[in-house]
Amino acid sequence: MIDKLGFRRFWNWLGSRSSSSNDISSESASSSSDHSSDTIQNQDHRYDVFISFRGSDTRNSFVDHLYSHLLRKGIFVFKDDHKLRKGESISSQLLEAIRGSRISIIVFSQDYPSSSWCLDEMATIADCKQQSNQTVFPVFYEVDPSHVRRQSGAYENAFVLHRSKFKEPNKVL
Repeated sequence: MIDKLGFRRFWNWLGSRSSSSNDISSESASSSSDHSSDTIQNQDHRYDVFISFRGSDTRNSFVDHLYSHLLRKGIFVFKDDHKLRKGESISSQLLEAIRGSRISIIVFSQDYPSSSWCLDEMATIADCKQQSNQTVFPVFYEVDPSHVRRQSGAYENAFVLHRSKFKEPNKVL
């Protein structure tokens, strides 16, 4: 299920982009090449879109399709291709990619809240939305949006655990 109003705005934005193959730019966390500022659409933002997702749920399905479509539209996308192992902390490169994006897409899925990295990404995205007015599009992939909004079901336990990590729990979503 996808938030219809947000998705419509996002889809309209996609339609306004050039689909010329000469304009396609992308970067993933596994890419070692650095792009010059000439390929960046907006000098204030390194990326047009950052995609936050749980790899085990969506990497080889929805997210890959979304990523490919964005590339075809000439949108500069950051998608983390590293598969982090349990115990590893979220990289500063990933956090900088979030902060350097005009838009973040959060793909909420069944297993999304069980990942501390996903929740850290979501908290950083929320900070960016509040502090720099970053646009955020939620996508509800095979999950009831009310579970996310009300923090119920699998989302309830995950948010409680995530909040307990912070000294100021009210700052966490």
